[in-house]
Amino acid sequence: MPVEPLSRTEIESRLAELPGWKLDGDRLTRAYRLDSHIAAAAMVVHVARVQDELDHHSDLTLGYNTVSLSVHTHSAGGAVTEKDFGLARRVEDLAPAHGAH
Repeated sequence: MPVEPLSRTEIESRLAELPGWKLDGDRLTRAYRLDSHIAAAAMVVHVARVQDELDHHSDLTLGYNTVSLSVHTHSAGGAVTEKDFGLARRVEDLAPAHGAH
C-alpha cells in the first residue's frame, strides 16, 4: 500500500503534538542534547532498533552529547508522511529514558 504525502496543514497540526520537532525543507528534524557521549551513543542504538522495527530509517547523527534525526519518506518522493510521524513519536517515547533534553 503506497504511503501518501501529508499536506502542509496536516504536517503543522501533527508537529504541534511533537515539541522540538520541526519541518526543515522536506524533512522532519529534531536534535536532542544528552548528559554524556555514552548516553547519546546508547540513544542512537535504541533509535536504530526502532527504525529497523518500523522498517523506516532516518538520517541519524551522533555528536559528542547530541543526537540529531532528519527523516522523510523516500517511497513518497521524499515527502513527509504518517510514517515519519510514527518514527518521531517512537523516538520521543524513548528519549527521556536516555536523559535527552
